[in-house]
Amino acid sequence: MRNKHVCRTVTGLAFLLAMAFLGGCTTISVSSTRYLGVPQFGPTDPNGVEILRHPPRRPHEQLGEVVLEPSGSPSVADMEQAIRVEAAKMGADAVVLVADKTRRIGTIVDGPWWARNAHPVYGRQIVAVAIRYK
Repeated sequence: MRNKHVCRTVTGLAFLLAMAFLGGCTTISVSSTRYLGVPQFGPTDPNGVEILRHPPRRPHEQLGEVVLEPSGSPSVADMEQAIRVEAAKMGADAVVLVADKTRRIGTIVDGPWWARNAHPVYGRQIVAVAIRYK
């Protein structure tokens, strides 16, 4: 009886560890900046916010920028949803992706003081401009 309980506990712990390892640490940091002099609008429905690769031909005004910094490997759908939610807070109807780049975000220094090693740390940054149709 005791061996069955130990076996189930070990199996359960192994399953939890496997799920934690496979899930990894995936985070999405998102922020927004409103442009000065732009009228403020009420929030829109995030599901209605379009994600565009090029500026639309329709008349529109730019509300501000949404900056997304993913770490790990989040899905494209999760990143797009995070952009939609943040743009909707500004009252946007759409966002235009203007940059998707990897940039240096810091440096890790290790080793003893007499033999330091510096290693650059890179991170991905996606910038989108939130727009509202006229």
